[in-house]
Amino acid sequence: MTVRMHVFGSSGVRGVAGADLTPRFVLQIAQAAGSAWADDHGRVAVGRDTRTTGQTFADAATSGLTSLGLDVDRLGIVPTPGLQAYCERTEVPGLMVTASHNPPAYNGVKVIGADGVGLTRDALNRIETTLAEEDVTHVGWAETGTARRVESARRTYREAVVAAVDAERIAAADLTVVVDPGHGAGSLVSPDLFRELGCTVHTVHAQPDGHFPGRDPEPVAEHLGDLRTYVESTDADLGIAHDGDADRAMFVDERGRHVPGESSLAALAAAELEAGDTVVSAVNASQRLVDVVEDAGAALSLSPIGSTNIVSRIRDLTAAGESVPIAGEGNGGLFFPRYRVARDGAYTAARFCELVAETPPANWSIRTATTTPSDAPWSTRRRPSARPCSTASRPTPPTPPRTWTRPTAGDSTTATPGCWPVPRGPSPSSGCTPRPGTSTGPGRWRTNSWTWPGRSADAQGRSGRWYRVAAGHSSPYSSSAASMASRSSRAAARSRSTAPLSRRSRSPSVSWFRASAVSRSRA
Repeated sequence: MTVRMHVFGSSGVRGVAGADLTPRFVLQIAQAAGSAWADDHGRVAVGRDTRTTGQTFADAATSGLTSLGLDVDRLGIVPTPGLQAYCERTEVPGLMVTASHNPPAYNGVKVIGADGVGLTRDALNRIETTLAEEDVTHVGWAETGTARRVESARRTYREAVVAAVDAERIAAADLTVVVDPGHGAGSLVSPDLFRELGCTVHTVHAQPDGHFPGRDPEPVAEHLGDLRTYVESTDADLGIAHDGDADRAMFVDERGRHVPGESSLAALAAAELEAGDTVVSAVNASQRLVDVVEDAGAALSLSPIGSTNIVSRIRDLTAAGESVPIAGEGNGGLFFPRYRVARDGAYTAARFCELVAETPPANWSIRTATTTPSDAPWSTRRRPSARPCSTASRPTPPTPPRTWTRPTAGDSTTATPGCWPVPRGPSPSSGCTPRPGTSTGPGRWRTNSWTWPGRSADAQGRSGRWYRVAAGHSSPYSSSAASMASRSSRAAARSRSTAPLSRRSRSPSVSWFRASAVSRSRA
């Protein structure tokens, strides 16, 4: 009778280091996986994140593999998608020592195939059977495998991400981003990646540290207070946060507000989907994603929660001839199968930067709620700027909601049946003026192009560009007069500080940043 223990969950093996997960157990897992690979592969890659027990467990995994006669490529600290990219490029399987978003006391092991993709449930079952039966064959001293260090894995992975996105478009947008790797493996990749993409980069919690002193590894709203405050006070365009192994990405908008993972998934899906495509998500998919899929004429395939289940569904659909351009869950773990069937936080963030860079503010809008905004469906819409609303040539608008979102203070609106509300002009006290050449009259699409003292029109154009796509906030106009006045006040406050950020450091510490924010607020 076949004996099998259930070890692998939806994202590998995880447990409290020293209690649930010991070096001996990691060695046994490595031997069971290595036994499954020994007939087809003579080499295995091993990577880890920054956890304090990572080195010990990586050593144990290496010992287990070399005892079977397998050679080991030791990649050191690397994001999980970096290890997957290495496995795909070199056609070797891999083991990643990480507990992903779990607290510092945890660690774990992820098993990667030679195609750079997590193993299927059937393959994991075979490894579990080998582990339970202890059916491994050790080699003699003369056949013991060797280990070598690979120093180029992070650099090669970073270069591959840069080559896979529209770097010129991102650089032309001159974005300012704040990167929060949460002391994890992304600390050694993401800041440099976005500098190579032409962004001005500030960092927070970007020192590799397995104790995770700045925040918990999981990038949820309650752990991103420092990032939100940093983005708001430095007037950055975007905040980016990773989990411990940087296979997930969460975002903060330019006003320092957390963007739910369901919203960023829906926004990226809206930019990616075409009619006939299929999106794969977990059974807890949001209504926002459902609406985006329906608007695109695509299909939504739901799988059990967990990356292993999503990968299996992607493979099944692809084998059946379906086009799956995007998949993922609302926790920031997204797949772009045409790039790689792997969750990749850095690539996801770079694609989000493309979304920020490619579309001017007037061309995106959110369909607002009818009665219950918190539960209301929304979808992204492309809007031609300054196109007449009252002629037969206008695009057919969506079914208008029964009630319009209340405009922000300083704006007056007009609503034509079948058309969206149009701001008529700024408050006389706001100090803002419409940009020349834009339409403010009724019956035309509003361009939302404002200028205000002390900020260039190009820089202003990036403000608020994308949060309407992703976050479903209360006002569909990011460039309202009240918002512009608020941003102008913050810019004036910054100008009164004793020295600009660039003179203090390229990436000021959170402690300096907080003290500076206090001094500016008193100025």
